[in-house]
Amino acid sequence: MHTPVSPALPQAEDLPARAIDEASTHLRDVLTHAIEHRPHHAALVVYDERTPLARALAEGYRRNLPGATFIDFDAATPDAVLAAFRAMMPKDLVVLVQSTNFRLDGFRVRVELFKLGLKVVEHVHLSRMPGPQSEHYIEALAYDPAYFRGTGRALKSRIDAAPHARVVGGGETLHFASPFEPAKLNVGDYSEMHNVGGQFPIGEVFTEARDLEAVHGRVQVHVFGDTNYRSNHPEVPVTLIIERGRVVGTENATPAFQQVLDNITADEGEVWVRELGFGLNRAFTRERRVDDIGTYERMCGIHLSLGAKHGVYPKPGFKRKDARYHIDVFAVTDAVYLGDERVYEDGRWTVGQFSMGERSHLS
Repeated sequence: MHTPVSPALPQAEDLPARAIDEASTHLRDVLTHAIEHRPHHAALVVYDERTPLARALAEGYRRNLPGATFIDFDAATPDAVLAAFRAMMPKDLVVLVQSTNFRLDGFRVRVELFKLGLKVVEHVHLSRMPGPQSEHYIEALAYDPAYFRGTGRALKSRIDAAPHARVVGGGETLHFASPFEPAKLNVGDYSEMHNVGGQFPIGEVFTEARDLEAVHGRVQVHVFGDTNYRSNHPEVPVTLIIERGRVVGTENATPAFQQVLDNITADEGEVWVRELGFGLNRAFTRERRVDDIGTYERMCGIHLSLGAKHGVYPKPGFKRKDARYHIDVFAVTDAVYLGDERVYEDGRWTVGQFSMGERSHLS
């Protein structure tokens, strides 16, 4: 049985017209350059109207997809939504605009849509980003192919060849005394991928040490994902002490951060450091944040994951059924070195192509 969801409080006012215009512009670039949607393919937008950000994005898609079918999730039955999905043809486009995340019993939405050969653009947990955060989110949708693809590929080539790396920030250094797993790209280039699309905003390159026990040192954490999947920003960064790939101590840990560590330890026995993520999205910084941790993960800088879970890189001794946690934490970062080459300084990546705007600013 499907019960339409209504907001508990009166709807907040819509975002300013300029923000909706900006969303429309950025979504046009996403559809054209990243997704490569063409008018001869059908488009379906499933949305809700529970939040100003969801309404702004839905309007942006209406302007860019005049021939698309639009379904208000809260006014439709699950069977109607599923029937609409199954009426699509391979390479057609499905857009999901979700203030929370849509639930359809037994239907893992994005996974099942990819199985149907559909292109997918997913916006999720929009209710976690109210007020000014909505505009940060819209800014993060800007798609500059030269920057994302150029910088992403340049980082990947260096990561894949690096014999070691280090992250320096706040007077601390975290060492990766190991080569890395082949880096994965989330830069809006799907030409060599089976599936087209995913969760937006985008902008990330990620890897992990081939030898996890070669990770050691100290790192300061300025934001972490808490037990509610929200960005938690302690007043004083938490320092992690890492030996043989595991967190063995902390300084300035808040109760909320300690709860994360305690949960991992209780279920997994110890706290591993796995993912090394290179965020590329310049709309998010240490100072400009959003509450949804899955969105903030694209922040321009370094993030790590705590916990044994990382399905992309199977490792001996890590069983999927026992690995439960993948908690993103964001490192205070002043410099990143891949081998002996510095690839990050002054809050930006220094490899790859600059956008035209950056070129003109720097010239």
